[in-house]
Amino acid sequence: MITPGINQELQQLQGVYQLVTEFLVTYSFQLVGALLIFLLGLWVASKVSRLVAKQFKKHNVDITLSNFVSNLIRILIIVMVGIIALSKIGISVTPMVAAIGAISLGAGLALQGMLANYAAGVTIIVTCPFLVGNTIEIKGESGVVKRINLGMTILTNEEGEQINIPNKHIVGEILHNSFSNKLVETQFNLSYSTNPEHAISVITELLSNNSYVYQETTPNIGINGFNAVGIEMGVRYWVPTQNYFQHKYKVNLALYNALKQAGIEIACPIKEIHIQHQ
Repeated sequence: MITPGINQELQQLQGVYQLVTEFLVTYSFQLVGALLIFLLGLWVASKVSRLVAKQFKKHNVDITLSNFVSNLIRILIIVMVGIIALSKIGISVTPMVAAIGAISLGAGLALQGMLANYAAGVTIIVTCPFLVGNTIEIKGESGVVKRINLGMTILTNEEGEQINIPNKHIVGEILHNSFSNKLVETQFNLSYSTNPEHAISVITELLSNNSYVYQETTPNIGINGFNAVGIEMGVRYWVPTQNYFQHKYKVNLALYNALKQAGIEIACPIKEIHIQHQ
């Protein structure tokens, strides 16, 4: 004997079954069509994304920009196909689009700092003020560009430290890019009794034959100024950034030894004290 409670549940299940059956009968072709449209859209999105990435690689476009654009195109195609598929089965997408717009506005206000970094990252990738492997200096931080992400640029220095700079702090700032090398600037004083031309000749010969110095750029050597200590000499040359301090210290030692062997005196401050006896 079927109890009234079980009978009521059976009637509810029968009602659900009839509702599902009527829906499938009424919208079966629309559901199949929507599913086919969505699957076709996924295939097209994948194909277009790969084609764009292939073209970017063919024209040697930066890999970060290539990945960003190809993924963005893929997402846009999937969203458009999803909207078409939903409209195919009679679901109005207008309220959904309005809701997505409102959510996007709120998220944009809440994440404006992050979005600013992403926008700056796109600007860096498109304009290419520097590339991976270049040596840059920005806001007092210097290093070799290890990776360019949409949100931040990652540098590394000679000590192996990783420096993460948010991209919004790079765009619009004064940026120094010395590519794979870095400038060494050295000043020291010679006594006024020294022939500066002889000193310049010794320094030029040393730097021209030193393996630590980047030889593609000619060093600049000359009189930087005059002071109470002596003739101030200025020396400017380039070394590979990855071993900047190691090379600089070794060249400075070689420079000191060369001047010493040539009998050139490096001046230092001397104070004379006169004592008067009464």
